[in-house]
Amino acid sequence: MKRNGKTTAVVTLGLVLCSAVSAIAQPPVNLTLKEAIRMTFERNLDLKVELYNPALAEADIRRNFGIYDPLLSLGASYQRSNSSNTLTFRPQSIDQVSVNAGLSQLLPTGTVVGATVQSGWVSNSTTYYSNALDLTLKQPLLKGFGQETTELAINVSRFTKSETLNAFRTRLSDTVAQVRNDYFRLYNLREVLEVRRTSLALAKRILQDDQGRVKAGVLPAYELLNSEFQVSTREKEVIDAERAVRDQMDVLRVELQLDPAAEIVIADEPYRGSYSVTEDQALADALENRPELATQRDVIRINDLQQRVARNQTLPDLTLNASVGVGGFDDRFLGGLEKTAKADEPSWGVGLQLTYPLGNRAAENDYTRKKLSLEQARTQLQSLESGVSKDVKAAIRLVAASYKQLEVTARGRAYAEDRLRAFQKRHDVGLATTKDVFDVENDLVAAKGNQIQAVVDYNNSITQLWRVTGEILDQEGISVTDSQADPLYEKMK
Repeated sequence: MKRNGKTTAVVTLGLVLCSAVSAIAQPPVNLTLKEAIRMTFERNLDLKVELYNPALAEADIRRNFGIYDPLLSLGASYQRSNSSNTLTFRPQSIDQVSVNAGLSQLLPTGTVVGATVQSGWVSNSTTYYSNALDLTLKQPLLKGFGQETTELAINVSRFTKSETLNAFRTRLSDTVAQVRNDYFRLYNLREVLEVRRTSLALAKRILQDDQGRVKAGVLPAYELLNSEFQVSTREKEVIDAERAVRDQMDVLRVELQLDPAAEIVIADEPYRGSYSVTEDQALADALENRPELATQRDVIRINDLQQRVARNQTLPDLTLNASVGVGGFDDRFLGGLEKTAKADEPSWGVGLQLTYPLGNRAAENDYTRKKLSLEQARTQLQSLESGVSKDVKAAIRLVAASYKQLEVTARGRAYAEDRLRAFQKRHDVGLATTKDVFDVENDLVAAKGNQIQAVVDYNNSITQLWRVTGEILDQEGISVTDSQADPLYEKMK
């Protein structure tokens, strides 16, 4: 057991020395609020994860533009057949070889144009070559007509990318608000720690004075118990306050991706000045800037686009087909090419094709569904706007109430300090007990804590107001562009 005890002591000593060396080797970080927010924007891992979604959406946009990629087709075939000659009634073999190449292109109107080149060789009783060049056009006249219908997937993916960017802005706004709150929380805990240390120092001084007075016989010995108890209580409070500071430092280190051993020193004081904003202006800012509302507006745009295309799909499928071509036959390959080039044997054709499902229930109900989705999205936007209005009004009231608390808690602290000084004087002349002094000093500690918390709460209320009005990123000088995630896409190409 003794050996185990020595081992434990050695391990503990080693850990203490390692911590001390780390503390010496790692200089403290004097962290301003602006710097903390900049680090969040650049380093926060959750934000980096969220930024991949717009990059994925950009890949979808460019993939959907693939409908305009020309389509190349190549083919070759060989066929042998046996049949009877209609003149001699003798069986004969027919060999055919054919090669072809085609190129087609979709146009924004839904038109498909194409060109096909074909060359063949036929051998039976005689041998000849055939060549042909055909140009084709397929144009939908009702169903499927127009750029909006053709580019439905492209436009939806564009709106989807806008949604993902708004989701990123929402996540970024929440993260910036959280960092501001965590920054001021660390300030709060450090100030509370100083209050606890001051309280401990006062308790030790009172204990020392009481010990001298007991020795002099002017104070009963049992009074020392109160002093010793208060000293031990305050020592525990200091230990708890130090642990809370370390825990909060870890929170900021993770958020900002700082060195785990970095000592964070808060460089900025919380704001204590008056902050005023009119309700009408705050509501206007919120309706314009909130990313959640922008996202819902994109949902409405998508549904509106889809219902217009769905309405187009209820029309009959009337398609114009047209073709023009030239060809030639010859017992020589070059002769067939020459005839084709001279267009001695042109051909052309034009036609209409109409198809329409009787009843058309699938298209009609799809159109109805899209209209319902559009109305649902509009109603959802109204609900979100009502919630935003409520949040803004509550945030404005919170700022006003928090600002009033600054003056109230300052007066409370001043009264508590005057009261403590009065009781200390009474204690010195024997008119107040040690317990009375500590009770009053506890009230002062609480008053100091209330004042510190009021300052932090006031700054947090401003943060909340900026968050609900959607202006927190502008207030912190952060700009998110539509191409914010494009470098991630380009890096993976």
